[in-house]
Amino acid sequence: MKNTRELKETLAATVKAGIIKSNLIPMFAGLTLALYTYQMELTDKIPEIIFAIIGTALIIGAAGAFNNLYDRDIDAVMERTKIRPTVTGTISFQTTLWLAILMAIVGIGVLSLTTLLAAFLGFMGLFLYIVPYTMWSKRRTVYNTEIGSMSGATPPLIGWAAIHPDITHPAILGLFVIAILWQMPHFYAIAIRRHDDYQAANVPMLPVVKGIKRTYIQTNIYLVILIAVSTLLGTLSLGLMLVGLLLGVGWLILSILGFKQKDSTKWAKILFIYSLIYMTVLFSTVIIYSLMGIIFNL
Repeated sequence: MKNTRELKETLAATVKAGIIKSNLIPMFAGLTLALYTYQMELTDKIPEIIFAIIGTALIIGAAGAFNNLYDRDIDAVMERTKIRPTVTGTISFQTTLWLAILMAIVGIGVLSLTTLLAAFLGFMGLFLYIVPYTMWSKRRTVYNTEIGSMSGATPPLIGWAAIHPDITHPAILGLFVIAILWQMPHFYAIAIRRHDDYQAANVPMLPVVKGIKRTYIQTNIYLVILIAVSTLLGTLSLGLMLVGLLLGVGWLILSILGFKQKDSTKWAKILFIYSLIYMTVLFSTVIIYSLMGIIFNL
């Protein structure tokens, strides 16, 4: 039993199971939003829903495994990552590589059982995370978060595309852009809290290279844009738009007021916690609203 538990823990850490779970929420939000937008019956799309969940989970897991594999050197320096299985040697290089390749191939294949567009988006999300982000920008530029955000925002698109092969509707484009913009304040906050780790590993995160004041200004710029983009949700529902606007305005107010306390670590902690609340509340609201609309034909 102990060996089985240790194996599960090793695999979970290698594929970043926590990130898989958190990214399935926006994916499912995009999926249910498509069902509601095109007035489809939930029961008619059960296979697509199952394939979308499995395929997305596998691709995100593959991305996490590839990332762990490539970042072994800097992970060994950082306090929060030095116990990862790929650093300690609990899992071998070859095993991790083959696990990542297998998950990627199967994940894309499963998504192709929904629509080819969903499979393509899954592939692009994986590619963008591995090559432009992990292998290039993460170690070279303060804009690594912006570059990596494109990959992190693909789950809502994948969910929508798994149901309907047209991602030009303003509502899903709004969710996509929101998912992009959300990542900058979120990861800036992490970088401030883990400043010494990133500095030791020579990872050029914005707070490390440009300082707290620049990070504060850039955070607020992204939050203002985030609030503006929330209006795109109004093309489908004024209620969803209102939730997005309120959450965004609340985040901006917290940022401004928190920064005035002259404690950057506390400010970053507040923003980090709120970023998780923002993402959970917004995408859960989209899911609930869409499912209620489908069930009761609203």
